Formats: sequence, C-alpha cells, structure tokens
Amino acid sequence: MVYSLLSSETWWDKNMHKIRALLAIAATALILAACGGDESTIQTTSSGPPAEPPNASMKDFGDYVIHFNAISTDQLQPEVARAYNITRSKNRAMLNVSIIRKVEDTIGQSVAGSVSATANNLTGQLKNLTLRQVTEGDAVYYIGDVAVANGETLVFNIDATPINETSRFSVRFSRQFFAD
Repeated sequence: MVYSLLSSETWWDKNMHKIRALLAIAATALILAACGGDESTIQTTSSGPPAEPPNASMKDFGDYVIHFNAISTDQLQPEVARAYNITRSKNRAMLNVSIIRKVEDTIGQSVAGSVSATANNLTGQLKNLTLRQVTEGDAVYYIGDVAVANGETLVFNIDATPINETSRFSVRFSRQFFAD
C-alpha cells in the first residue's frame, strides 16, 4: 500500500508539468473561442435583438427602414463638428440614426420619432450615450457621441418609434474603433 501511494506520488510528480500544460492549452482554447467569431454573434449582458451583420447600415421593418452608423469623430469635417458641438477625436465615436418611412417610387421620407440608444463594450460596461434630434430641411436624424478606447468594440442597441406609431423597432450592431 505504501509502495503504491509512493508510486502514485512519483507518477503525479513526473506528469504534473504535462497536466499543467494541457490545462493551459485548454484554457487558451476557451479564451480564443470566446474572443473569436464574427461581430454578428457578439453577445453582451444586455438583451435585445440579434446583432446585424458587421457591414450593415440599415434594417427594414416593413413600412419603415432604420438607418444607422457609428464612426470615429475625427472623420467629421471640422466645420460639421463645430456646427453640431461634437469634439473631433480618434477617442470618440458618433452614432447617427434615422427613421425613413417608405413611400412608393421614392427613396422614402425622413420622419421624426422617439429614438434612444445604449452602447456597451464587450465586457458589458455601459458607455454614456445620449442622442439628440437634428433637423436639416426635410431630413431628421439623431446623433450622439461616446468615448472609446483604442481597439474597443462597442455594441449599440437602438430603439426607434416613428411619430404617430406605436411599433418600436430595435436594432443591434457593433463597431470597432481604433485610435492609432
């Protein structure tokens, strides 16, 4: 009995580095699997619709289409940024949302509504994002900006209800931002 216990301990001691290596490989594989995949499968702690494909910029809801985009604010022309009181920076992102009502034989009609959005990074951290309505001629859209870190991916959850409608349309999409 003592011999088998000593044998087991010796086997354990001899193979401990192999066991640790296998555990390290398994942990690395799990981490890589959690980080991999395309952006359309990103899940965060917030609930909502499935994420749109990585290059999507609009979603059709029958009579309405929600257009959305998020860009680094340093891409804005200086005069545009000044006009809308947006700080141009590689460390800030701007969300732009519009509601278009479909009108036969036209590109559609921009309509006002109630639009709200949240932004979370991939760790689930909620980012401060407030939208404001902008009207230019017949165009109505909603903009807001938020701080971003280099390489950070934000998941945007948008809820839009066109004026005089009761249906709420929800869109979820992600974008990655680079400060370099």
